Amino acid sequence: MRTVARLVATVAVLAIVAGGGAELDAQRRKPARKPAPKVRIQPATIKCPEELGTGARTGAQYCFVLAGRDPAQGAVVAIPPHIGPATLLFDLHNRHTYSEQEVKAGRGYARYLAIIGVLTMKGDLISRAGVQSEFRRAPDLYERITGDAGPGGLRAVAPLGREPVVVTIPAGINEVSLLGEVLDATTAAGRELATPGRTVAIVSNIRVEYRPR
Repeated sequence: MRTVARLVATVAVLAIVAGGGAELDAQRRKPARKPAPKVRIQPATIKCPEELGTGARTGAQYCFVLAGRDPAQGAVVAIPPHIGPATLLFDLHNRHTYSEQEVKAGRGYARYLAIIGVLTMKGDLISRAGVQSEFRRAPDLYERITGDAGPGGLRAVAPLGREPVVVTIPAGINEVSLLGEVLDATTAAGRELATPGRTVAIVSNIRVEYRPR
Protein backbone atom coordinates (compact mmCIF):
# COMPACT_ATOMS: atom_id res chain seq x y z
CA MET A 1 0.00 0.00 0.00
CA ARG A 2 2.79 2.35 0.91
CA THR A 3 4.49 1.59 -2.40
CA VAL A 4 1.32 2.41 -4.31
CA ALA A 5 0.88 5.67 -2.34
CA ARG A 6 4.43 6.69 -3.09
CA LEU A 7 3.94 5.89 -6.77
CA VAL A 8 0.76 7.98 -6.92
CA ALA A 9 2.52 10.93 -5.19
CA THR A 10 5.46 10.70 -7.59
CA VAL A 11 3.15 10.69 -10.62
CA ALA A 12 1.30 13.76 -9.25
CA VAL A 13 4.57 15.66 -8.77
CA LEU A 14 5.70 14.81 -12.28
CA ALA A 15 2.35 16.01 -13.66
CA ILE A 16 2.66 19.35 -11.84
CA VAL A 17 6.21 19.82 -13.11
CA ALA A 18 5.19 18.92 -16.64
CA GLY A 19 2.20 21.30 -16.46
CA GLY A 20 4.38 24.13 -15.20
CA GLY A 21 6.84 23.56 -17.98
CA ALA A 22 4.07 23.61 -20.56
CA GLU A 23 2.72 26.85 -19.08
CA LEU A 24 6.20 28.37 -19.16
CA ASP A 25 6.61 27.33 -22.80
CA ALA A 26 3.24 28.91 -23.61
CA GLN A 27 4.32 32.16 -21.97
CA ARG A 28 7.55 32.10 -23.94
CA ARG A 29 5.62 31.63 -27.17
CA LYS A 30 3.47 34.74 -26.59
CA PRO A 31 4.30 37.52 -29.08
CA ALA A 32 6.35 40.34 -27.58
CA ARG A 33 4.44 43.58 -26.97
CA LYS A 34 5.42 46.52 -29.14
CA PRO A 35 6.98 49.36 -27.15
CA ALA A 36 4.85 52.48 -26.77
CA PRO A 37 5.77 55.32 -29.17
CA LYS A 38 8.29 57.71 -27.71
CA VAL A 39 7.19 61.21 -26.77
CA ARG A 40 8.06 63.84 -29.36
CA ILE A 41 8.37 67.58 -28.91
CA GLN A 42 8.49 69.79 -31.98
CA PRO A 43 7.69 73.31 -33.19
CA ALA A 44 3.98 73.69 -33.84
CA THR A 45 2.37 74.63 -37.12
CA ILE A 46 0.31 77.78 -36.55
CA LYS A 47 -2.03 79.82 -38.72
CA CYS A 48 -1.36 83.32 -37.44
CA PRO A 49 -4.05 85.95 -38.15
CA GLU A 50 -1.40 88.68 -37.95
CA GLU A 51 2.34 88.21 -37.59
CA LEU A 52 4.52 90.63 -35.65
CA GLY A 53 7.82 89.43 -37.05
CA THR A 54 11.19 87.95 -36.08
CA GLY A 55 12.99 88.63 -32.82
CA ALA A 56 16.31 90.45 -33.19
CA ARG A 57 17.85 88.59 -30.23
CA THR A 58 16.28 85.12 -30.30
CA GLY A 59 15.20 84.75 -33.92
CA ALA A 60 11.81 83.58 -32.66
CA GLN A 61 8.63 84.20 -34.64
CA TYR A 62 5.98 86.32 -32.91
CA CYS A 63 2.25 86.17 -33.54
CA PHE A 64 -0.51 88.50 -32.35
CA VAL A 65 -3.42 87.04 -30.39
CA LEU A 66 -6.56 89.02 -31.22
CA ALA A 67 -9.69 89.52 -29.17
CA GLY A 68 -12.74 87.65 -30.42
CA ARG A 69 -15.13 84.73 -30.01
CA ASP A 70 -14.83 82.86 -33.30
CA PRO A 71 -12.07 80.20 -33.04
CA ALA A 72 -11.50 80.39 -36.79
CA GLN A 73 -10.36 84.01 -36.36
CA GLY A 74 -7.78 83.16 -33.70
CA ALA A 75 -4.23 81.89 -33.90
CA VAL A 76 -4.92 78.28 -34.89
CA VAL A 77 -2.37 75.69 -33.74
CA ALA A 78 -2.23 72.22 -35.34
CA ILE A 79 -1.88 69.28 -32.92
CA PRO A 80 -0.41 66.20 -34.69
CA PRO A 81 -2.38 62.91 -34.43
CA HIS A 82 -1.56 61.61 -30.97
CA ILE A 83 -2.18 58.84 -28.46
CA GLY A 84 -3.67 60.11 -25.23
CA PRO A 85 -3.39 63.79 -24.27
CA ALA A 86 -0.84 66.12 -25.87
CA THR A 87 0.83 69.19 -24.39
CA LEU A 88 0.89 72.66 -25.93
CA LEU A 89 3.74 74.92 -24.81
CA PHE A 90 4.33 78.57 -25.67
CA ASP A 91 5.55 81.90 -24.34
CA LEU A 92 2.99 84.64 -23.73
CA HIS A 93 3.93 88.34 -23.90
CA ASN A 94 2.26 91.70 -23.53
CA ARG A 95 2.24 94.04 -26.53
CA HIS A 96 4.00 97.38 -26.08
CA THR A 97 4.64 100.24 -28.50
CA TYR A 98 8.05 101.65 -27.67
CA SER A 99 8.69 105.37 -27.98
CA GLU A 100 12.10 106.72 -27.05
CA GLN A 101 10.68 110.26 -27.03
CA GLU A 102 8.02 109.30 -24.48
CA VAL A 103 10.66 107.69 -22.26
CA LYS A 104 12.91 110.76 -22.40
CA ALA A 105 9.92 112.97 -21.59
CA GLY A 106 9.12 110.88 -18.52
CA ARG A 107 5.89 109.53 -19.99
CA GLY A 108 7.12 106.03 -20.82
CA TYR A 109 5.44 104.09 -18.02
CA ALA A 110 2.92 101.44 -19.03
CA ARG A 111 1.24 98.51 -17.29
CA TYR A 112 -0.47 95.57 -18.97
CA LEU A 113 -2.63 92.60 -18.03
CA ALA A 114 -3.63 90.21 -20.81
CA ILE A 115 -5.61 86.97 -20.61
CA ILE A 116 -6.14 84.61 -23.53
CA GLY A 117 -8.16 81.41 -23.97
CA VAL A 118 -7.14 78.12 -25.56
CA LEU A 119 -10.24 76.73 -27.27
CA THR A 120 -11.29 73.84 -29.45
CA MET A 121 -12.45 74.73 -32.94
CA LYS A 122 -16.02 74.19 -31.66
CA GLY A 123 -15.50 76.98 -29.14
CA ASP A 124 -15.09 74.84 -26.00
CA LEU A 125 -12.64 76.34 -23.53
CA ILE A 126 -9.65 74.10 -22.70
CA SER A 127 -7.63 76.52 -20.58
CA ARG A 128 -6.72 80.16 -19.96
CA ALA A 129 -3.35 81.87 -19.63
CA GLY A 130 -2.33 85.36 -18.56
CA VAL A 131 0.67 87.66 -18.48
CA GLN A 132 1.21 90.89 -16.56
CA SER A 133 4.15 93.27 -16.91
CA GLU A 134 5.25 96.87 -16.59
CA PHE A 135 7.38 99.10 -18.81
CA ARG A 136 9.58 101.99 -17.69
CA ARG A 137 12.59 101.93 -20.00
CA ALA A 138 13.97 100.06 -23.01
CA PRO A 139 15.70 97.22 -21.07
CA ASP A 140 12.26 96.21 -19.75
CA LEU A 141 11.33 94.93 -23.23
CA TYR A 142 11.73 91.19 -23.75
CA GLU A 143 13.28 91.90 -27.14
CA ARG A 144 12.88 93.96 -30.30
CA ILE A 145 11.48 92.93 -33.68
CA THR A 146 13.36 93.32 -36.96
CA GLY A 147 12.02 94.54 -40.28
CA ASP A 148 11.14 98.22 -39.95
CA ALA A 149 12.47 101.50 -41.28
CA GLY A 150 13.00 102.85 -37.76
CA PRO A 151 16.35 103.26 -35.95
CA GLY A 152 18.39 100.10 -36.32
CA GLY A 153 15.67 98.56 -38.50
CA LEU A 154 13.63 97.72 -35.39
CA ARG A 155 9.85 97.96 -35.06
CA ALA A 156 8.21 100.14 -32.45
CA VAL A 157 5.86 97.32 -31.38
CA ALA A 158 7.68 94.83 -29.16
CA PRO A 159 6.95 91.92 -26.80
CA LEU A 160 7.05 92.87 -23.12
CA GLY A 161 7.38 90.31 -20.33
CA ARG A 162 7.37 86.54 -20.76
CA GLU A 163 5.08 83.94 -19.21
CA PRO A 164 5.78 80.27 -20.09
CA VAL A 165 2.48 78.46 -20.64
CA VAL A 166 1.78 74.71 -20.55
CA VAL A 167 -1.66 73.43 -21.61
CA THR A 168 -2.86 69.81 -21.71
CA ILE A 169 -4.75 69.05 -24.92
CA PRO A 170 -7.26 66.16 -24.67
CA ALA A 171 -7.01 63.13 -26.92
CA GLY A 172 -8.83 63.50 -30.23
CA ILE A 173 -8.24 67.28 -30.51
CA ASN A 174 -6.17 68.07 -33.61
CA GLU A 175 -6.50 71.88 -33.65
CA VAL A 176 -6.84 74.58 -31.03
CA SER A 177 -7.36 78.32 -31.27
CA LEU A 178 -5.76 81.08 -29.19
CA LEU A 179 -8.11 84.02 -28.67
CA GLY A 180 -7.79 87.16 -26.56
CA GLU A 181 -10.26 87.59 -23.71
CA VAL A 182 -9.07 90.38 -21.42
CA LEU A 183 -6.83 93.41 -21.93
CA ASP A 184 -6.34 95.95 -19.17
CA ALA A 185 -3.59 98.39 -20.14
CA THR A 186 -2.53 101.75 -18.81
CA THR A 187 -0.26 103.70 -21.17
CA ALA A 188 0.62 107.30 -22.00
CA ALA A 189 -2.42 107.29 -24.29
CA GLY A 190 -4.72 106.30 -21.43
CA ARG A 191 -6.49 103.08 -20.58
CA GLU A 192 -6.89 100.39 -23.22
CA LEU A 193 -9.36 97.50 -23.17
CA ALA A 194 -10.01 94.50 -25.38
CA THR A 195 -12.34 95.08 -28.33
CA PRO A 196 -13.05 92.59 -31.15
CA GLY A 197 -10.09 92.31 -33.50
CA ARG A 198 -7.73 94.21 -31.19
CA THR A 199 -4.37 92.74 -30.21
CA VAL A 200 -4.54 91.41 -26.66
CA ALA A 201 -1.19 89.62 -26.41
CA ILE A 202 1.70 88.10 -28.35
CA VAL A 203 2.81 84.44 -28.47
CA SER A 204 6.13 82.88 -29.46
CA ASN A 205 8.12 79.64 -29.17
CA ILE A 206 5.04 77.49 -29.78
CA ARG A 207 5.70 73.74 -29.40
CA VAL A 208 3.73 70.50 -29.13
CA GLU A 209 4.67 67.47 -27.02
CA TYR A 210 2.85 64.22 -27.93
CA ARG A 211 2.99 60.47 -28.54
CA PRO A 212 2.54 59.85 -32.27
CA ARG A 213 -0.43 57.71 -33.24
